[in-house]
Amino acid sequence: MKVLIPSALRSYTERSQTDAQGATLAALLLDLDRQYAGIRFRMIDEQDHIRRHIRIFVNGTQVTDLAQPLAESDEIIIVQALSGG
Repeated sequence: MKVLIPSALRSYTERSQTDAQGATLAALLLDLDRQYAGIRFRMIDEQDHIRRHIRIFVNGTQVTDLAQPLAESDEIIIVQALSGG
């Protein structure tokens, strides 16, 4: 399925979109990490939760559960929040 990558993570993928596979969001992120070593750690913390500055959308709907089932036709968008003062 198509995965859109935010600019902050493009140092891993060297592109704005890529393809990954997985029956769940967790499996998809593992597949991304298999292809681009280290990218998962930038999105998922040590407690296996999505990091608070990362948002993941499946077909335009934000998801927070790594067990979220996925279909081959789904579009995944990863967004990194900006902060500053």
